[in-house]
Formats: sequence, C-alpha cells, structure tokens
Amino acid sequence: IDHFGFNSVKTFNQRYLIANEYWKKDGGSILFYTGNEGDIVWFCNNTGFMWDVAQELKAMLVFAEHRYYGESLPFGKNSFKDSRHLNYLTSEQALADFAELIRHLQETIPGVKNQPVIAIGGSYGGMLAAWFRMKYPHMVVGALAASAPIWQFEDLVPCGVFMKIVTSDFKRSGPYCSETIRKSWNVINQLSTTSRGLQYLTEVLHLCTPLTPRDVQHLKDWIAETWVNLAMVDYPYPSSFLQPLPAWPIKVVCQYLKNPNVSDSLMIQNIFQALNIYYNYSGEAQCLNVSTTTTSNLGSLGWSYQACTEIVMPFCTNGIDDMFEPHAWNLKEFSDECFKQWGVRPSPSWITTMYGGKNINSHTNIVFSNGELDPWSGGGVTEDLTDTLVAFTISEGAHHLDLRASNALDPISVQLARTLETKHVKNWIRDFYRSGLQH
Repeated sequence: IDHFGFNSVKTFNQRYLIANEYWKKDGGSILFYTGNEGDIVWFCNNTGFMWDVAQELKAMLVFAEHRYYGESLPFGKNSFKDSRHLNYLTSEQALADFAELIRHLQETIPGVKNQPVIAIGGSYGGMLAAWFRMKYPHMVVGALAASAPIWQFEDLVPCGVFMKIVTSDFKRSGPYCSETIRKSWNVINQLSTTSRGLQYLTEVLHLCTPLTPRDVQHLKDWIAETWVNLAMVDYPYPSSFLQPLPAWPIKVVCQYLKNPNVSDSLMIQNIFQALNIYYNYSGEAQCLNVSTTTTSNLGSLGWSYQACTEIVMPFCTNGIDDMFEPHAWNLKEFSDECFKQWGVRPSPSWITTMYGGKNINSHTNIVFSNGELDPWSGGGVTEDLTDTLVAFTISEGAHHLDLRASNALDPISVQLARTLETKHVKNWIRDFYRSGLQH
C-alpha cells in the first residue's frame, strides 16, 4: 500500500482469515497472527495454540497474510519478475499492512474498536510480532514471539551457533549419529571424483536426476538442509509441518547412523535410509529430488529476496563444534550471489538500525519463547530483559512447538510455557480494560 499516495494510490488485495466463534463483544480480545513467509491458510492450520485459547480469552482470531506470499501478490504473477517489482517486499511494509488491516477491522466490525489486540507469530512471524509491538505499540497491547531469532543478525550472536544446536540435536538422539554425518561429507567427496562414484551416489541415493561433478556441492547443501529441517521439526509426535514425519524424527533417522566406521558404500546406503525418513515417510516417492526440501506452502522465492536485502543472517560452520563441512561466513560471496540472482545487494546492518538489535529494553509486553532443540533459539531472546520483556525456554521443544495445538504427547515443558504465555496475555487484556484505553 502506498500510505501517502499523493499521486495515484496503488493498492493490492491482502488476504486474511477471521474466526469469531468464541469472540465476545463484551470483554473480548483480538489475537492477531502476523503472517510470515508462506500461505496463511497453512500457518493458520499449524497454529493450534490460538484456537486452543480462543474460548478462554473470548478472542477473535485474525490471520493476516504477508505481502508477496500465498495469494497476497502485489503485482500478481509479475510480483517476482525483477527487483523493481520486489521493491515493496520488506518487513517494514508488512508491518504497515498489519497496522492498516487492524484499523480496517476496527472501522468495519462493530465491537473491535474497543478491544485489545495481541500480536502472535512464530519464526519470522514471531520476529514480526515482536517488531510490531515495538513499532506500533498503540496498535497491539503485547506480543507473543515464538522461536523468533531477532538477534541472528550482524555479530549479535556467533555465526556458528545455529549449526552447533543442529549438531547437538543429532548427538543427543543417538550414539555416534552426529559423528557419522560429519564423516559422510568426505565419503561423498571421495566418490564424486570418479564417474563410477557419481553413478553410485545417484543410484544409492535414488536421485531423480544423474549427478554431475558440478552438482556435488548442491547435493551436499541439500543433505545439510535436510538435517537442519529435521532439527527444526523434531516434534514429540508425528507431524507434517514441513514433510510427513514420525514422532521424534531425529531419533528415527539416527537409527541408521549408528556407526561412523563403515565402508564408503555402506555409509551412503545408511545416509539414504536416513534421508528417506524425511523425504519418503509416506512411501510414495519414486526418487529423491535435490531441488526440494520443504512444503510448497513456504514462499522460497520471496524469502530468498528478503534474505538478499534486509534479512541478512550470518551462518558459518567449522566442522569441529558442528557436524558440517567448514564454511566461513563470507558477506562478499553472499552479496555476489544475491546480485546474480536478483540484481540487489544485501544491507547487513539495516535490521539492527530499524529494530534496535540488543538495545530493546525500552519496549514492554513481549514474551519470547524458544525451544532448546530449535537451532533458531541461538538467535533468540532466551533470558528475561526486563519485567515485561520475558523469555521462556522449552527444554524439549523444537521450532515454535508452543504455537502448535496441544497434544497428548506434549512434554511438560511446553505445557508450562503455554500456561505462562496465556497468563501474560490475560494480564495485558486485563490492564487494557483497567486503563480505560477504549476509544
């Protein structure tokens, strides 16, 4: 939206979902999900927590889709054509959209105007929820930011912390599991030096397209990303957030990675069995496609543009504290890749300029939650900053487990986190009504 629009106002349709089954005009609240990089219906279906607390909070649920994702495409199918069309894809613009939407709801739905709005989000959506409370404190009384790595920027945290946590997840899920993965890279490198080896890798890994020497790095990146995704969705029950998976999927995967000292051919067979849990748990895949790692509900195009402009998160590995091949963070290399793909260059310090980095203590009413199993927790707020900027750690939690629907297999740690989160939200609602801030 061109908010000033003195010339011609160009607008686009933003999709949002509303559920008001439990909403009460008297003493109710609005839970506002700050949509992230994907289809909002999918996030709505994976955010059971909001549905679970709706009745208790007499809440209307609103799920707002982020511009450039799902069906909220400012330029339709041309939205990703070039960087000129993508200029409007920024977190600041997305927050402004959310503010506009709240105003729209206040003006069009009788009763909304006099009720407190709480921002809720997970992952990038959690970052947006926190930032929304910071930038629009008059719009939302508080924010629940689940698994929100707002410090994964510049040098606020060490660049190796993410992969270190991924590694410790595998380490705790089976003896020698991370050690086996660490050894596998060299085996792949060795086999890739001959055409027979490449053919062997193609066959044993059941790849959809034959490996050539220039695909080898891509293959390794794809495998590494698979381990990362497993760490993110290491949930205590079967789920299909990124892919259909069993309960505690890393434990299942690690059953195939018990012995780092097997022959090269057996090593590759074991790696295949492990990958197959992630890509083919349902047993329907004919072959493994190295160009896909997650659900199509995530907008990877838009996200790669955001990562190339303002969401610049430094990652690195050293192969000692983690189970990956050593790779230093190289801004120039990253910048050149971005320029090649989008014709843009990243602004690595913009996010901290815009949202304050670690200097956020002047804000109030934000709950940060992080799972210890979640690699993103390394860039999250994991200790209380003030009385009203509080952090909860979920010891057996992976990526925003607390925002998922409650489940009989939930660990105590996540049940407790949800109880405390709800308590904070109730306090914000109570304070709003006590202060008589209604319009």
